Amino acid sequence: MLVVVGRIGRAHGTKGEVTVEVRTDEPGLRLAPGAQLVTEPESVGPVTVASGRVHSGRLLLRLAGVEDRTAAEALRGVLLLADVDPTAVPDAEDEWYDRQLVGLAAVLRDGSPLGTVAEVLHLPAHDVLVVRRAGADEVLVPFVHAIVPEVDVAGGRVVVVPPGGLLGDES
Repeated sequence: MLVVVGRIGRAHGTKGEVTVEVRTDEPGLRLAPGAQLVTEPESVGPVTVASGRVHSGRLLLRLAGVEDRTAAEALRGVLLLADVDPTAVPDAEDEWYDRQLVGLAAVLRDGSPLGTVAEVLHLPAHDVLVVRRAGADEVLVPFVHAIVPEVDVAGGRVVVVPPGGLLGDES
């Protein structure tokens, strides 16, 4: 199963390094030298990580065959994907992979349906669940314990306890 592990940002310097927005909890494994990654769009890759380093808190990668700034800049916005075991689960009890959450039913504490988790957004403050309700209506639910106190992957649901106004109500 392919999952996004990074997004290429701007070129760094003149020798082909690129900045990478990391989208994995395991960058030392997924983005290590020698790692072969599928790209989106597919026509750009696959790519192989030649080397990597952290500079001013940002991951810089050199990809095999990318020798100058022009070639590096041409990769801006490309998603990097790694093949992962679809049965793997995180080590910590209160952690989930996006693929485990997408598709789960979102229900209120009393069991009434809210919608389906359509996407997980990774924002600077915290993650957010995009819950698609009946029709095309969506609601953004902060993925914090106070609002999503229960995640039951085996049961196929997440319980949402929305504060007033979150669902568009006036209370």
